[in-house]
Amino acid sequence: MAIRVHLEDVLKDRGLTSKELCAKVGITEANLSILRSGKAKGVRFATINRICYFLKCDVGDILKFDGFLEEEDEE
Repeated sequence: MAIRVHLEDVLKDRGLTSKELCAKVGITEANLSILRSGKAKGVRFATINRICYFLKCDVGDILKFDGFLEEEDEE
């Protein structure tokens, strides 16, 4: 995946559990788990907005580009 998810690191830095973040953001633990694992194929801007708001972080703190081009058919 060309985009790496560093949500776990930010949660740890903020002293929050994923369960606490789910309650604040309004998403299920299953969906947050998919995002945290990097297996999400997409995420709504509104969800990223809420995550960044409650974690008091920037999008670049949780999503990073690894410098490689991801092909559409890769899994």
